[in-house]
Amino acid sequence: MYIPDNTPRHSVYYDYQIYPFRTPPELNGEAKRYPVVIVGAGPIGLVTALELASYGTPVVVISAEVQVSHGSRAIVFTRRSMEILQQVGIAERMLEKAYPWRSGNSIYRGQRVFRLEAPYDEDDRFQPLNNLQQQYVEQYLVEQAQQNPLIELRWGSKVIGVTSLLDHAEVQIDTPEGEYSLSCDWLIAADGAKSTIRQELGLRMEGASYSGRFVIADIKIDIPWPTERLAYFDPDWNRGNTILMHRQPEGIWRLDYQLPPNETPEQALAPESLHTRIQAQLDMVGISAPWELDWCSVYSARAMTLPDYVHERIIFTGDAAHMLPIFGVRGANTGFQDAQNLAWKLAMLLKGVGTPELLATYSSERVIAAREIIAEASKSTRFMTPPDRGYRLLRDAVLSLSLTQAFVRPLFHWRTSRPHDYHETPLNALNDDNGQFTAGSAQGMPLQNIRLAANDYLFDHLGAAFHLLYFTNQTVPESLLQQVAELEQQGIPLKILTIGKGQALADSDGHFAKRYDAQTGTAYLIRPDQHVCARWKNLTAEQLKAAIYRALGQGAK
Repeated sequence: MYIPDNTPRHSVYYDYQIYPFRTPPELNGEAKRYPVVIVGAGPIGLVTALELASYGTPVVVISAEVQVSHGSRAIVFTRRSMEILQQVGIAERMLEKAYPWRSGNSIYRGQRVFRLEAPYDEDDRFQPLNNLQQQYVEQYLVEQAQQNPLIELRWGSKVIGVTSLLDHAEVQIDTPEGEYSLSCDWLIAADGAKSTIRQELGLRMEGASYSGRFVIADIKIDIPWPTERLAYFDPDWNRGNTILMHRQPEGIWRLDYQLPPNETPEQALAPESLHTRIQAQLDMVGISAPWELDWCSVYSARAMTLPDYVHERIIFTGDAAHMLPIFGVRGANTGFQDAQNLAWKLAMLLKGVGTPELLATYSSERVIAAREIIAEASKSTRFMTPPDRGYRLLRDAVLSLSLTQAFVRPLFHWRTSRPHDYHETPLNALNDDNGQFTAGSAQGMPLQNIRLAANDYLFDHLGAAFHLLYFTNQTVPESLLQQVAELEQQGIPLKILTIGKGQALADSDGHFAKRYDAQTGTAYLIRPDQHVCARWKNLTAEQLKAAIYRALGQGAK
């Protein structure tokens, strides 16, 4: 019998709430098959659940824990993540508390040798990067899920076995009141880097696991500095290694440092070791304020992915599907893109308008994205924590030259997480006018936001559907309106947004049209995950129909 820890976790700034276990109907002899069960109530599992529910799909979420994550963990959320979190309803709450930022400094021998300014456009609603502890993000997602009648949260329930069959999956669950079996059409494994489901299926990841270990420690301290990424290379107290510092809300600062070889996690987390090293870093940067430790952990940098995220009726997402180094804020930010990509495809399949081929593109698109991230992250990791003598010689040469030679300084670039383009996906339209455009998001790219008014943006008008952005200063051709109506009658969620003077999205000064290289008759077809799958200079009804069917994995129809 599984008994979860019902003691609220300790924190010097966050009050943990206990979400009690409630008897599921299966333990009372009731049995039914659910459309989707998600294992894992972390950020990725909850975003997946909220996305699925937005399409009308009921979801059961299983969590072995009865409270949100211990410690701040993921703390930096990109603009693209904020756009995704806006769709599930928590972006505004995050903005009320988060610290936005866009610059980072690399420091060597007390000298700033590189400064990166992340790009920010007048049409961006969100700053490039936003600092907020993971506990708050999870809390907001839990509260959002609790308000949704299509989402059932089952706390204090531990998965102890899983079986994938041809037409459904079975999950064995242990609880404080005994064990039961849960049946579902689809099982989503969002149960983290140590995924029980991945282990149960005997699946192995491909990639590299770096030998170095790192401590992350959150301390409460008053440091009157702006919110920026600070990277200190080869400090006197930890020679050859890199120290990172990040400011968080509630007076919390994150410190990240590498351990000497052969030091165990137990030794690293001993109070004396933590105090000595944290104090050494504070002394080095000239901070004498008192501080208090809130949370700490040890991790190893890994750059690995499953080669396939869909295994019969079981689908992997987030850290259960891939493990990425934290350098460049890639973990949760990549997972949110997984969640959004997966949810609409699975929802369309369950509605009967998508195909198994559509769901297969979740794996192909996101595996390619993970491998691209791994390639980028590995470069950053090898520079910040050289794995062998050759890389260390190169890194040390760059450090030395950076004091006087500007040409080497871009090598300090940490390659921050970015949204990925699906330019090779089979879901993109054939024979559209993509190559004729000189501006705007191309096929496969995430949509570019546009500021429409003081507090009104394009993304505020998007939802759980395909969207056709149609530029006109006149009326929409009747043939297009009829085609949209016919597709909607087939159960395909498709919304048309007209753009221009006097249209639903007003463009009185032509700014929107200029950014999208558009004229009357120009159209962009946007997938439900806000990626462009087709664009035309002049759209016909037949072209729209063909593009929608292709985007649903139906091919020519």
